[in-house]
Amino acid sequence: MPLSAVHVENYRSVRNLWLPVEQLTIFVGANGVGKTNLYKALALLRGAADGSITRAIAEEGGLESVFWAGRRREGKPVRLVLKAQFDELEYGIEVGLPHSYEIELGLPQPTEAAFGLEPLIKTERVVVRQGRRDVVMMERKGPLVMLRNDNGARETHKSAVLASETALAAFRDAARYPELEAIRREMLEWRLYHDFRTDAASPIRQPCHAITTPTLSADGRDLAAVLATLSVIREDTTDLDAAVDDAFPGARLHAGAEGSWCQFSLSFPDMPRSFLAHELSDGTLKYLCLLGALMGYRLPPLIALNEPEASLHPSLLAPLARLIARAAGRARIWIVTHSEELTAHLQEETGKRARRVVKSSGATGIEGLKLSGEYAEEEDDDDE
Repeated sequence: MPLSAVHVENYRSVRNLWLPVEQLTIFVGANGVGKTNLYKALALLRGAADGSITRAIAEEGGLESVFWAGRRREGKPVRLVLKAQFDELEYGIEVGLPHSYEIELGLPQPTEAAFGLEPLIKTERVVVRQGRRDVVMMERKGPLVMLRNDNGARETHKSAVLASETALAAFRDAARYPELEAIRREMLEWRLYHDFRTDAASPIRQPCHAITTPTLSADGRDLAAVLATLSVIREDTTDLDAAVDDAFPGARLHAGAEGSWCQFSLSFPDMPRSFLAHELSDGTLKYLCLLGALMGYRLPPLIALNEPEASLHPSLLAPLARLIARAAGRARIWIVTHSEELTAHLQEETGKRARRVVKSSGATGIEGLKLSGEYAEEEDDDDE
C-alpha cells in the first residue's frame, strides 16, 4: 500500500494542504517558506504508527508551538490534522482502492484529566475501500475506540488508550485487525533522513555490530553493516562500485566484517592507503550515508530526504541526482531541498520537475496545487 497523498492542516506555517505523493516528489523553495514543515508533518505521521507522536510534539515545544500561527477562528478549538492516504497494489500495479489514516490533536478541555498544555489525541480514523464503498475499520473519539475485527463485527473499547496514545499503535493484533496492522506496518517502514552526524564522536564513524542490515537506520549508525551486507551477503557490488566511482572517480569502497564488527574504508587512486570512516571528511561521509540510504539491500516503501545537498560539494549533486533516480525505481522518494542545481539535475535524470514551495500571507503553499490535491498543469495536460 504505497503512500499516495498527505493532508496537513494547522501545522506551523501549513494552514491546509493536500499533497499528492508521486514516485518521486521534489519540493524546492527558499529558506523560510515552510519546506521543512512538510517533512516534519510526514515524520509526525510516522510517529502516530509507533505511538510517539505526542512526545514528538512536546519535544517541538508543545501544541502551542506547532499549531498554525496565523489568524484563527474565534470560539472554535484549534486542531492539528494529519492524514495519510494509501493506494492498494495488485501485482505491483495501483488498483485505485485508497485506504486512509487520519488523526486530530488538540489541547485538553477543562473536563479532561491531563496536564494543562499536553498534546492530546482527539480523534483517529482508519478507512478502507471495499468494493465501491468506504468502510470505517477504526474510529476513535477521545477515550472511546470502535474497531471492526476480521469477521466484520464491531467492537467498542472504552478507556483502552490514554489521550496521549494512538489507537493505531495500541491495537496490534494482526490476526484480529489486519487492516490496522497493514497500515501501521507500512508507516513504520518509512525512513526519514534529516541529517547525519559527522562529528568526531558520531556513531557513523565507528564500527558497528556485524548483523545483516538491509535498510539504513534514520541516524545512519549502522552504515557499515548496510554496506557490508551488500558486499558480503549479496556478494554483488557492481552498482555500488559504479555509484562510488561516479561520485569519487577512481575511488574504491571496501566494506566487510572483522570478527563481530563491520567497518568500511575508502581508497583513492592518488593515496597509498585506504581511509577508515573516522578519517573521512564530513561531506564524503554524508554522501556515503546517502548512498547507503538509497542503495540498501532492501529499500523501505518511502524514503524522505530533507535537504540532502547540505554540506556536499557541488560536484556531488549530479551523482546524487543519478543515485536518487535509480532509487525511485525501487521506492517512493520524497525530497525537500533549496538547491536549484540539484532539482535541475533531477529533472535531467528523471524528467520530473520540482514543485515550488511558496509562502503567501504567512501560509505555506505549493505553486499550481489546487485544493483538490491536483496540480493545475496536470489538468491542462488532460484537456489536451
